[in-house]
Amino acid sequence: MKEFSAESITKFYGDKQLFDHISFKIKEKERIGLIGINGTGKSTLMALMAGKGQMDAGAFHFPQDYTIGYLSQETLFPDDWTVLDVVFQGDTPIMRAVRCYEQALIQLELDGGLEAQHQYEKAESLMNQEDAWMAETNAKTILTQLGISNMSQPFGELSGGQQKRVGLAQVLIQSPDLLLLDEPTNHLDYGAIKWLENYLIGYPGAVMLITHDRYFLDQVTNRIFELSHGQLYEYKGNYQSYLAGKAERLEQEKVKYHKQKQLYKQELAWMRAGVQARTTKQEARKQRFYNLKDSMTAPKEDETIDLELATTRIGKKVLELKDAKVTFDKQVLFSHLNLLIQNNERLGITGENGAGKTTLLNVLAGIQPLTSGILEVGETVKIAYYKQTNIDMDPNKRMIQYLQEIAETSKQSDQTSISVTEMLERFLFPRSTHGTLIGKLSGGEKRRLYLLQLLMQQPNVLLLDEPTNDLDIDTLTMLEDYIEHFNGAVITVSHDRYFLDKVAKRLLLFEGNEQLRLFYGLSSEYFEEYLQNKKKSHQQSKEIVKTIEKKVKTEKKKMTYNEQKEWETIEDDIENLEQKIAFLEEEMQNQGSDFVVLADLQKDLEEANQALEKKMERWEYLSSFN
Repeated sequence: MKEFSAESITKFYGDKQLFDHISFKIKEKERIGLIGINGTGKSTLMALMAGKGQMDAGAFHFPQDYTIGYLSQETLFPDDWTVLDVVFQGDTPIMRAVRCYEQALIQLELDGGLEAQHQYEKAESLMNQEDAWMAETNAKTILTQLGISNMSQPFGELSGGQQKRVGLAQVLIQSPDLLLLDEPTNHLDYGAIKWLENYLIGYPGAVMLITHDRYFLDQVTNRIFELSHGQLYEYKGNYQSYLAGKAERLEQEKVKYHKQKQLYKQELAWMRAGVQARTTKQEARKQRFYNLKDSMTAPKEDETIDLELATTRIGKKVLELKDAKVTFDKQVLFSHLNLLIQNNERLGITGENGAGKTTLLNVLAGIQPLTSGILEVGETVKIAYYKQTNIDMDPNKRMIQYLQEIAETSKQSDQTSISVTEMLERFLFPRSTHGTLIGKLSGGEKRRLYLLQLLMQQPNVLLLDEPTNDLDIDTLTMLEDYIEHFNGAVITVSHDRYFLDKVAKRLLLFEGNEQLRLFYGLSSEYFEEYLQNKKKSHQQSKEIVKTIEKKVKTEKKKMTYNEQKEWETIEDDIENLEQKIAFLEEEMQNQGSDFVVLADLQKDLEEANQALEKKMERWEYLSSFN
């Protein structure tokens, strides 16, 4: 079994120590969630594991033929590369064959001449030679599920979300021994998130991922690594198991520390009493006291963010859209939209990517004008808009200066004053870091600082655009609690089911093709409905495709050489599979209550049934030529 191990990894970022001699091992089929407060070094550790950057001490160990795939938060490829160049850039013989085949397909579509046909035949022959058809099918499935269809489009013309999905496809298609995924669910819609969940659960290699989607983390992972105060803590199980395990660890550390304190007090009393005779035994006891004194450290608990800022008074009427329409680049994003936002509104906005969710927030914020219709804004409305991109943060400005430009102090909900320094500390920025330049902060720390700056303005309307893309779980938990007690309206764009379940009482759904509807209920309830509808739609599409394929097959005059060879053995293949299925079913009857063996047999049986179904489909296709 292949294994990746880390030995005494140490890394400094300036004067700050991110990792202090951490060690761990990763085995096949382990799916690890890497969590921790922003700035603790999650992305840095993952980059080091992928061979990006230098550590200050330690080493990674893995077999010579071990492959690692890495999806960073920023997907960087040359702008003039096509999507095809990016997703099939591997150097293995199979990947070269698939790349050649895909290029030949594109050329054949553009130019059906003899040269294009000749290149296609050569590519098809190479696919047969390398037995690369399964890899090509897997690649097509990944691309389809991630919504990638135009293989000729230059990478530089894609939006940030599209680039991220192409980067994710590229990593998954390589099928490495270890998948390192930094925020893989960002920019994915519900259907793609669910597909990725299932894909990673069944992935044969190892997976390590950073995500703030707690439902996703809970479904996918079977181990959790937590970075905290330079140390790495390991927990078996998913996110729920981690929460229980961490609570138990902290309690044990408190008990241990309490025992240490009691022993320390006893030794201190003995030392103060003084001992006339300094025997060897007593000298040893003195030395034990000094050793105990040196080792006495309180358990390091992760601090929690605590912020109860006041809000500006708000009237009953907040925002209202009447017969609103927005057209962007000749495309209608939405029309005839009537939406009333009142005080204490908790509205979640979710749905298809590119359908206009962020545009709607821009309209409500007064940034994007309506093509037609009316936006009415209440007189007392004070909006804070947490934007997904284009944040104006001067990298040469210091953290404390950035906040002091808003105010030196702010009012809390009980009307007492709180200083900028105290607010930074409550937002997990230690006092020693307050003079740090913004340009030296991690991406997540910048987003946390940006959120604090917005809340300091004491708004009564919060517009949040995909806050879960960049904020760590601790900050999100604080934000969820803040929203629960917020005396105003909150409108959130997100695909994070957990976050929406906690902060939204109703949903505005962008379902594509100008279709919007209100849904009263939890995001997770809508998610189930969405998946059921998508499943029905997919089944209908399959039926249409089958009808078209049947028509095409009848027009085709004869089999190719490879199809003829396949036809000669296909009935034997079907018979062998049927015998295997019968054998597995009999074995399952004989195993009784050995659930471990039964689980393995059930998996083999499912695979054999799937293989038989595919063979039967091929037999039906090939038999149409006889």
